[in-house]
Amino acid sequence: MILWFTIAQIALAVIVGVVCIGLGLAGRRPGDVSVGGMALLQLVLIAQVIVAIVAPFVGNSPTGSGLEFWTYLVTAAVLPIAGIIWAFIDRGRWSVVVMGVLALAVAVMTYREWVIWTVQVA
Repeated sequence: MILWFTIAQIALAVIVGVVCIGLGLAGRRPGDVSVGGMALLQLVLIAQVIVAIVAPFVGNSPTGSGLEFWTYLVTAAVLPIAGIIWAFIDRGRWSVVVMGVLALAVAVMTYREWVIWTVQVA
């Protein structure tokens, strides 16, 4: 993993999460801002998958469990898609809140991926 890219992912996920939760609690239905934010987060996660595939070949190997890392990454990559699908199924304000919670979950999972990749000492 790349530190600046990880920080950018976490920052984007937190911003999207807070904005979506704010919009949902304000009564807004899914729209360009909420769904677009989740789509942007999805694109960044796809880029992270590509980085995770290429990184070991250029000398940046994970120090922790590869299985655990990939489980977190694949799960995090599925969450924005699930949130967008949920927003199209349930067009209410709570689907926007759900997307916000999912985005915050992606932020936490991305941090955990960074820990698995870099700071395993055992």
